[in-house]
Amino acid sequence: QVQLVESGGGLVQPGGSLRLSCAASGSIVGLNIMGWYRQAPGKQREMVASISMDGLRNTADSMKGRFAISRDNSKNTIYLQMASLRPEDTAVYYCNFWTPRFEIWGQGTQVTVSS
Repeated sequence: QVQLVESGGGLVQPGGSLRLSCAASGSIVGLNIMGWYRQAPGKQREMVASISMDGLRNTADSMKGRFAISRDNSKNTIYLQMASLRPEDTAVYYCNFWTPRFEIWGQGTQVTVSS
């Protein structure tokens, strides 16, 4: 069993920054990729960014240059540094833990960008 705990969401003004964290705990063995997805009201869930254990990153084109994903393997934790936030970035952000055998989602953390 793997559990994910997300933190760092909240209300921020346009142009502001936030950092999200996602810590994985439990039976973490073997290959895994962790990442962030988001879902805005009335829209489908979309990939934001992902990072492998050896640091290979994949970031959605629309977020490159503003969002940066990083990882601390010693803590089984990933981070999403978000800058120049826009109202359209408002969404629930979900942490994802993927292995060849199973996939786990976090409970989500709300990010609201509004003045």
